[in-house]
Amino acid sequence: MVHTPLINDQLLDPAVIEDPYPFYRALVNEAPVYQVPGTEVYLVSSWELIHQVLKNQEDYSANLTGILITGANGQPELFDFTQFGGIVDAIANADEPFHSVHRKLVLPQLNSRKVAVLETEVREWTRSGVRKLVNAGRGDCVGALANAIPVKVMARLVGLPVEDVDQLLNWAFSGGDILAGTPSMERMLELSISTGEMSEYLKQHFDAVLQQPFPESPKDVMDELANGVREGLISEQDAVSIIIVLVGAAGESTSSLMGSAVRILAQDSELQQRLREQPKLIKRYVEEVVRLESPFRGHYRAVLKETQLGGVSIPTSARLFLLWAAANRDPTVFSEPDMLDLERPNTNEHLGFGHGIHFCIGARLARMETRVILEELLQQTSLFSLDSAFPAKHIPSIFVRRLDQLHLNLTA
Repeated sequence: MVHTPLINDQLLDPAVIEDPYPFYRALVNEAPVYQVPGTEVYLVSSWELIHQVLKNQEDYSANLTGILITGANGQPELFDFTQFGGIVDAIANADEPFHSVHRKLVLPQLNSRKVAVLETEVREWTRSGVRKLVNAGRGDCVGALANAIPVKVMARLVGLPVEDVDQLLNWAFSGGDILAGTPSMERMLELSISTGEMSEYLKQHFDAVLQQPFPESPKDVMDELANGVREGLISEQDAVSIIIVLVGAAGESTSSLMGSAVRILAQDSELQQRLREQPKLIKRYVEEVVRLESPFRGHYRAVLKETQLGGVSIPTSARLFLLWAAANRDPTVFSEPDMLDLERPNTNEHLGFGHGIHFCIGARLARMETRVILEELLQQTSLFSLDSAFPAKHIPSIFVRRLDQLHLNLTA
């Protein structure tokens, strides 16, 4: 395994978290399988090796059994869930055959027809939010749009009260904070309390659905999951865990994608104008943003038995952290990987939404929401740019690439 000054002990450096791409480039080029010092966590950064892992469920489990946190000495250490008697094994973190069961229960509410129906409401929310920003001439795009709208949409899909969006958003972000790698053990305990509160809230709503008559035509995800419980396909605890994952993913990943898409455009007036003149390119633009600024930087895999990966011996009980964000800039796959290229022929080979059986179940929804926000911003403005009084900065996380705020100056 290669050790260089650029790589060693850089993972939690605030400057690296804000701009991780030189670090990722060093990993891809010099140590595509890299053991985080002092831990049994291995960063996997090359496109090819990540694909090898995703194809091999015999050796690598999607179950979330441990994560990196910040130790008392400020360095990464492993927080092992199994020591506390728990793992996360719902939907994205489930292995077969359970993963397919979870996915089949949720997919009917995330198909193209359902997403198309939702687009009308998403556009109404977005249009109103953008209009307020434009009328004011400035404002925080993240707070006004990127954070709230994805959670509203997921609340509607799941069957939760949309008026609870602020609380749901706080819970969603708490879940992401658990995986950020930057919290201390003390902070992890605080976040676990928040997760417990969310779980109790969702359990109460789900119990209410279970008490209702068996619906002939399920109208939301909770109806689908309730039917799954009645049919013995999943437990009530499984159902609540699936909803937790869905709400958390909606808050973190889609907010991250929206923020990045708007930030890049705000820094490039020529690209803005090109998309205004050729709105059909917006879909390609969204896909390149997913590649270039992967909403989730990576996901964990648990190692089930001793194995070899990229010439590195991986012991049983180790964890891999699959760095989508690094693989999406792998120069062996993407030419000029740090450049945004709307004509890129293989953009769809990115791993920004995962791959294979664990391809993001909400990808269609995230693409639609981001496209609508961009369409409305571009239609209602002649120009928007970053407000220099409020520098754009990402939250301190190795897990998600989400902007804390994004203040814009907007001209109608």
